[in-house]
Amino acid sequence: RSFWQLCLWAVPYGLGAGSVDAALNHYVALHFKSRHMSWLHCMWGVGAFLGPSVMGTVLAGGYGWSMGYRAVGLAQTVLAAVLVISLPLWKMKPGNGKDRNETEAGQKNVREEKKSRGEETAEEAGADRAPGLLELLRIPMARETVAMFFCYNALETTAGLWASSYLVLVHKVPAERAAALAGLFYLGITAGRAVSGFLTEWISDDGMIRLGTGILAAGFLILLFPGGGHSQAGLLLMGLGCAPIYPSVIHSTPSRFGAELSQAVIGVQMAGAYIGSSLMPPFFGFLADHLGASLYPYYLLVLLVVMALMHQRIIPGKHVQTSL
Repeated sequence: RSFWQLCLWAVPYGLGAGSVDAALNHYVALHFKSRHMSWLHCMWGVGAFLGPSVMGTVLAGGYGWSMGYRAVGLAQTVLAAVLVISLPLWKMKPGNGKDRNETEAGQKNVREEKKSRGEETAEEAGADRAPGLLELLRIPMARETVAMFFCYNALETTAGLWASSYLVLVHKVPAERAAALAGLFYLGITAGRAVSGFLTEWISDDGMIRLGTGILAAGFLILLFPGGGHSQAGLLLMGLGCAPIYPSVIHSTPSRFGAELSQAVIGVQMAGAYIGSSLMPPFFGFLADHLGASLYPYYLLVLLVVMALMHQRIIPGKHVQTSL
């Protein structure tokens, strides 16, 4: 019954969710194929659908918001318990079951022997030290990939949160229909990521990003047509376009920055993503209040263009050799 307590407990919840998010993405990017990354993020879409569904069912039953949060919180508690119990499994390298701790210990022993003989290089000397934020951002292409994540998450979150308002205010779609149409955006993301898992067998990560960018642009253009009858196709295309981008960028990170730096880089990438999703939707609200909600597709298109430009700058840096 206290708003300040809701804000307070959101902090450790967010810290925990962000840590699991970054670590899980890094693990899959390092050990599995692009299709597994797409299917991993497809499950995000399933969860994004199930969460509101659980809350809606609880509210329809007359149990109130608190009971809805208890139900979701119980699921999160079970998930946390499963993660803790399964920690030894996460230290095993997929495929051959080799213990990662054993491998790391062997590498450490080799470095110590080289150090005792005075043969350690500067890169090896810093291998055990976690790089700082400024050090990471000085790596070639790191700033561009963080900017790309910022723009993508800003685009995805703004598109999802403001879709129904745009349809009501600009195309005069009834509120009930607009709410249902807005759900097509997330349906497109979920279905698109399920399909993307198969397409990655023939299309590279960069190719999937380009494909998603093109489909997104087509969705925005459809929204610009007069009237609201085409909005269904536009929002669905936007969701399909978003589908391959996030998983493909994450999966390509180890090949661009090396396995040693990939987890730190992914953490910074996701921080940029969360900043984009936190700041840019309310900024659009400010602009819409002064300039009109018809700015919606143009605002998203600007974010898409910046994201595409950042991607073009990153592509030549694929498989770069990095050092701190």
